[in-house]
Amino acid sequence: MTARSLARVGCLFVAAVAGGFAPAGPPGLRATEPAAAEKGKPNKLAKESSPYLLQHAHNPVDWYPWGPEAFDRARKDKKLIFLSVGYSSCHWCHVMERESFSNPGVAKVLNEHFVCIKVDREERPDLDDVYMTALNVTGESGGWPLTMFLTPDGKPIFGGTYFPPEDKKVGDDTAPGLKSILKKVIELHAKERDGLFKQADRVAEMTVDALERNARGVPLITLTRDMVKDAAGAFAIDPEYGGIGTKKNDFRHAKFPRAAAWAFLLGQSGKPGNEALKKDVQLTLRKMAEGGIYDHLGGGFHRYSTERTWTVPHFEKMLYDNAQLVELYADAYRADPDPLYKRAVAGTLGFVKREMTSPDGAFYSALDADSNGKEGEFYVWTADEIKQVLGAESDVAFLRAVYGVTAPNFEEKYHILRLPKPTADLAKELKTTEDQLVARLEPLKAKLLAARGKRERPFLDTKVIAGWNGQMIAAYARAGEVFQDKAYTAAAATAADFLLKTLRARDGRLLRLYAAAPGEKPAARGNAYLDDYAYLVHGLLNLHDATGEKRWLDEARALADTLMKWHADTTRGGFFYTAHDHEKLFARAKDGYDGAQPSGNGVQARNLIRLWRKTDDLKYRDFGFRTVKSFAGVLRTSPSSVPGIARALDELLDIADKDPTAIEPKSPLTPTDPPRNPKTSADVVKAELTVGPAGADGTQPFTVTLTVTAPWHVYANPAGTDTLKASETTVDATVGGKKVAVAVEFPKGDVAKDTTAGEYRVYAGTVKLTGKVTRGKDDGPLEVRVHVTACKEGTCLLPSVLKLAAGK
Repeated sequence: MTARSLARVGCLFVAAVAGGFAPAGPPGLRATEPAAAEKGKPNKLAKESSPYLLQHAHNPVDWYPWGPEAFDRARKDKKLIFLSVGYSSCHWCHVMERESFSNPGVAKVLNEHFVCIKVDREERPDLDDVYMTALNVTGESGGWPLTMFLTPDGKPIFGGTYFPPEDKKVGDDTAPGLKSILKKVIELHAKERDGLFKQADRVAEMTVDALERNARGVPLITLTRDMVKDAAGAFAIDPEYGGIGTKKNDFRHAKFPRAAAWAFLLGQSGKPGNEALKKDVQLTLRKMAEGGIYDHLGGGFHRYSTERTWTVPHFEKMLYDNAQLVELYADAYRADPDPLYKRAVAGTLGFVKREMTSPDGAFYSALDADSNGKEGEFYVWTADEIKQVLGAESDVAFLRAVYGVTAPNFEEKYHILRLPKPTADLAKELKTTEDQLVARLEPLKAKLLAARGKRERPFLDTKVIAGWNGQMIAAYARAGEVFQDKAYTAAAATAADFLLKTLRARDGRLLRLYAAAPGEKPAARGNAYLDDYAYLVHGLLNLHDATGEKRWLDEARALADTLMKWHADTTRGGFFYTAHDHEKLFARAKDGYDGAQPSGNGVQARNLIRLWRKTDDLKYRDFGFRTVKSFAGVLRTSPSSVPGIARALDELLDIADKDPTAIEPKSPLTPTDPPRNPKTSADVVKAELTVGPAGADGTQPFTVTLTVTAPWHVYANPAGTDTLKASETTVDATVGGKKVAVAVEFPKGDVAKDTTAGEYRVYAGTVKLTGKVTRGKDDGPLEVRVHVTACKEGTCLLPSVLKLAAGK
């Protein structure tokens, strides 16, 4: 975290440490490689099933898994929490584990002054999302490992990503080492505790504001074709190498495949007038498949390219990347039958079958980037190694010509195999046909792959994640459909059967994981998240497309209905990331952002549209529309962040072109079942905001409709007794982020009595609050905040502030 961003949030840390927290894998910052240490005594992570947590199970750090025990300890001992979040195939997570968490001196400081919690982001993506957002709202870019300092109640104070153990020079700056940071945090906690905790409140509030931005009312925006067109034109595409980036630095930065964006752009590229976009899509797909990000020997894609040309990847292989890219290349082949696309699909699915498939037919999570403690060592070659394996000079010369093996392209001595130009062009230069070139290449690749297989292999994370498996089911099913390959379709069906049998509870709800703790049999566990449901429903719908078998449609409907029951925001549309009865954190996300993974809301919006088309059930159409509508504001202001929502809107508008009345909801929302154990008033009180046009008198009218779940009530304003004055329902408002005068007409409410407060008034069921705010015509967006306290039979929940946003 830089001094500038810390100052923005009033951080006391800025006065203590100059410089900045280093991003994961920062340029110029090299990891030191300490000698291998003997395996230490097991800590509290030794009984966990997460491979990532088990990688830290013998650290001298007294790690806790996330849970009540750790927080109880922090509160009892009055210690801050040191939170470290990562995943098993993360290179810089391994570096920090070797450099710092295996260091007895660092561990001694951590154990004496902090309660240390280790989290696997793949097991608890909700925690990762909340605390990564907390880091982002302070102006810092994120990465893994994610390192955060928390109060004993879990509020974020500040954080960063990778820290070297000692201070290091990076260019003209000094990156503070973990030892220095810990020393200053300990000092600040002792001398400025109140200041740190006030900062935590501020950062928590900013985090809640960022995560709940999409849950504050239905935007008053008409959904139009121009919004789709604007989204398609919102991406800066590298004209030379393809991929999405920024023009201001000439696209010279890391590139992620970002398959969700390219799936949207692929669909748009086939529409009249989008010929230039079509060339951009073809360029990108070709450059990725030809580049070093694709494993030309073993198949499959690495996680991302560290530079512009797709040559040097970050070498980990994630199931979700390969699943999305298989589906993308299959769809691209259907639109434009380029043999390169087919080879990319076949090579990737060959890799998944060989290295990422369990005996049960489910799919493992990830392959590490490292082997022998070195990133990429498993995949790269020296010229001499290639010669030793292939032997014949003609074969060596041929392979070097095809893959451009001339000057080293990795760490100044290694070669990452890549196609420097299309195989058709290479074939012409070598005076052969493309088919003959590919055929001659296959046995040479097989020799190199066999030799590579004798090397120290990267770590394989064998946990099975419901959502990621859903994505690979979708990929196999789509490939089976496009290429008419029964083996692909069968692989999808086998995995789907396993998930539906093994990762579903008796009540029909999904579980997140299937994994084993040391010495135990694998078991399903953990609440599923929005993504798990959305991705698996997508996979089942693709299976239905490929086979026509009714059972896949029935299973997709069942999961979609379960998702709507437990995750739907029935007041505003869309879906929350966590279930209504999930562990309550200080913030709850409802996101539409498509990054390396597509947003669950974008995927499920399309799922609902597909379900409607397949079943004629209007509830799917209506909630699909409302999901898209709930993100209309983001789609208008930041279209490149939500291509999945844009894709769903495009499909809705295609239907509306034929029947303009087909997509508008005609059925009322069905209230969400309240949580069984509500903790806050927001769990049982829902609010909806409608606004009128701003008047010439400088005011704007609004109405807030409160829906209070029986048997709860909130207190009227006035409640009728001074005892309940602090609990009365109140309303305030901001325009353009600034507080404004607001006049509200509160209804009288119903009369209630009890022996303590006597007679008083409450609001129960549905009640409308009307009011006016003072504002200018161009002052900015209106946000209304309703303060409520819900009670029943002498029991009250924690007060809540219901934030409702509207357009200008």
